[in-house]
Amino acid sequence: MTARESTIEQLEIAAAAALDKGADDLVALDVSEPLPFVDIFLIATGRSERNVVAVAGEIEDKMIEAGHKTLRREGRSEGRWILLDFGDLVVHVFHEEERLYYSLERLWKDCPVVPIAVAASAPTE
Repeated sequence: MTARESTIEQLEIAAAAALDKGADDLVALDVSEPLPFVDIFLIATGRSERNVVAVAGEIEDKMIEAGHKTLRREGRSEGRWILLDFGDLVVHVFHEEERLYYSLERLWKDCPVVPIAVAASAPTE
């Protein structure tokens, strides 16, 4: 099983939003084989608690604008690891320390990486 095209489109929206808010080290993993109820994990890093919250908020806003409902949200109050569940796409926005500690890439190392084809928007003056 591989990630569906519709989920890849969601990934591009979420990744663009994350990059626009300064997220670093974006990685998308196709977890559809071991997790039949999820296609892709998007993992991103924020530089501070405030940045983690801003990145997650921007992702959620852009996904909602595109018609994708947030099914579950966890961790917003702490700003260290925020999980946004959009069904087929689950987004993990980590503070740098938590990303290293939990190391989801290592945990899901057998899952293929999904290329992310977006770049951050140019800053407006």
